[in-house]
Formats: sequence, C-alpha cells, structure tokens
Amino acid sequence: METYQIVLLIMAVILLFIILIILLLPRKKEENNLLGELTGKIKEENFNLSKTIIKENSDLKLELANSIGKSSKENIKDLNEFKEGLNKEILENFESLNNKIEQQMDRINKKVEFRLSEGFEKTNKTFTNIVERLTKIDEAQKNIEKLSTDVVSLQNVLTDKKSRGTFGEVQLNHILTSIFGEKNDMVFEIQATLSNGKIADALIHIPDPMGDLAVDSKFPLENYQRMIDKEATDREIVEATRKFKSDLKKHIDDIASKYIIPTETSDQAIMFIPAEAIFAELNAYHQDIIDYAQRKRVWIASPTTLMSLLTTVQVLLRNVKRDKHIKVIQRELVKLGDDFTKYQTRWDKLSRSIDTVNKSVKDIHITTNKIGKRFNEISQVQLEEKEESSESTSESTDLVDN
Repeated sequence: METYQIVLLIMAVILLFIILIILLLPRKKEENNLLGELTGKIKEENFNLSKTIIKENSDLKLELANSIGKSSKENIKDLNEFKEGLNKEILENFESLNNKIEQQMDRINKKVEFRLSEGFEKTNKTFTNIVERLTKIDEAQKNIEKLSTDVVSLQNVLTDKKSRGTFGEVQLNHILTSIFGEKNDMVFEIQATLSNGKIADALIHIPDPMGDLAVDSKFPLENYQRMIDKEATDREIVEATRKFKSDLKKHIDDIASKYIIPTETSDQAIMFIPAEAIFAELNAYHQDIIDYAQRKRVWIASPTTLMSLLTTVQVLLRNVKRDKHIKVIQRELVKLGDDFTKYQTRWDKLSRSIDTVNKSVKDIHITTNKIGKRFNEISQVQLEEKEESSESTSESTDLVDN
C-alpha cells in the first residue's frame, strides 16, 4: 500500500512539473488563463486521485485484515499442533535427560563417596602428621627458647671481662679432665702456685727434660668483636686491629714473664684461647703475632689444638712410665727364661719316662695276649677230654645191659 501511494505521488509531481513548464512557454496573458484552467484541473485531478487512493487504501486494509485473520487461524492451529508436539518431545527429552541425570548423579555420588572416604583417610593421616610435626615444632620451640636463654646467658658471661676469664678456665679444666681424668694430680694441677707467687690456670707435669708446662687462659674478645664488626668504619677497624694485636702482645709478655721460670718450669708455656674463631683469625691474618709468641717461647692454642697437644703428652707419659719399668721387665723376662729352660729339661725327662712306660705297657699287652691264648687252648683240651669220657661211659653201660 505504501509503495502504491509513493508511485502516485511521484506521478503527480511529474505531471505538475510538466504543466509548469508548459505554462512558462506561452505569453503572459495566455499563461494566466491556462494557469487558472490547469490549476483547476490539477485540483480536480488531485481530488480524484486522493479519493482513488483513499478507496484503494481502504480496500487494501480490508483485504489485509481478512488475510491476516485467515492466516492467524491457520497459524494458531499450526501453533497448537507444534505446541503439542513440542510438549511431547520436551517431555520425552526431559524424561531421558532425567534418567541420564540420575545415572550421572549415581556415578557422581559413588565417586564423591570414594573421594570423601579416601580424602578422609588422607586428611586423617595428614592431621596425624601435622600433630606429630606440631609436637616436634613445640619441642624445637622449647629447645630454641632454652638455647636462646643459654645464648643470652653466654652473652652476659662474655660481656664481662672477669666472667670471660672464668669461662676460659672452666673450658681448660674440662679439656684436661677429658684427656687425663679427674683429680689426676700426678699429671696436672689446676690453679697451681709457682715460686714467684704467680698462679697458673694449669700446670702439666711433663718428665725431664721439658719439665712442668704452664697453661694460662686468655680471651681477647672486645677488640676482636670491634675488628670484625661489619657496621664499623675503616678507621674504626684499623684502630680495633691495632688494639687487638696490642692486647695479644701484652698477654704473651705476661705469660712469658710469669710462668716461664728457669729450673722450675719448662722453658716454654701455652696461651690458651677458648675461641676457635680468634685462633683462626690469628693464624690467617696476623702471622706477626704468631712469630712474636714463638720468639717469647709462648705457644698459642685453641681448644682443638690443645686437645691434640695434650693427647701427645699423654702418649709421652705412657712411654716414660714404660721406660721406667723396662729394666724390671727385662729382669723378669730373664727369670722367666731360666724357668722355661728348667721346664724344658723336666719335660724331656718326663717324655722319656712316658716312652719307657709305653714300651712296658706294650710288652705287658703282648704277654697278656699269650697268656690268654694258653688259657683258651687249655680250656679246649679239657672240653675234649670230657667229651671222650662221656662217650666211654655210655659204651660201658650198653655192654652191661646186654
């Protein structure tokens, strides 16, 4: 309908355009007359065209309404049929889907139950492991707390100079007793007083020519800590190193002057440093201090090297004890040799006597066999005589009867 109206409007516009062109060609007077006539005709044609369009539009609307009504009825019928078929198909599909869902749910339930059971076992096992680990962690925490307390206590000990000295003496005593045993006064003494009135932390009794060896504990910790402090400046490190070496030289001089006494102690002494780190620092970076101590006849030892030294001393003491008794052992060995010679002589005599007795036993055995054979022969002869006598008796009896 809209297309038809558009066509008619286009035709009317074209017709109007042609009329206007024609009107412009004649003269003005004629143009006015014709313009009036054409205007009237155009109005009339427009009116007729409008009526025609309105009528056709009404017819088209009516036809379209009838067509739509008919189509609606058919569509409603088809729609109902489609709806019924669709409902039926949906119901069937729903039942099939429901069955599949139930089957799938059963499988899922079984898997879930299995997984839950397995997961529960794993969870229980994991929980048990967690409890065990928590117990271990708790024990470790207690140990850490105890260790922390011990570290704090040790730190408090090391911060005090007197406490550091006591710590070194205790460690020295522990090493000596672990090597030589407790209260072994024949080998070492703790806090031994010398003739000059000085008291050595330990005095080891070593046989001549070495003599008694003094051991004194020193712990130069403060300047060592400043020297290795990572936050310290280069200037502070240099100053701490200088003081560290100065402290060590002073300790070496003190030990050399106090504990090396001619005709009383050995011509050397030991400076015990109860820290392996300080000992390693000296040997690695301060060889001049080691050389200085050797010139003073003072040997620097750490816990490890002191144990090695004391073990060597222990072997030396055993060898000395053995050498003291070597003559006695030799004399006893000579006596044992004499006794063994006597034993050998007597054993030879006994062996010869045993051989003689053995020969006599063999002779007696031969004689015994001979006597036995004779007895057997005699026994056989007697048996034969008895048999003969019994036979003769029976014959005489027969004759008497006859």
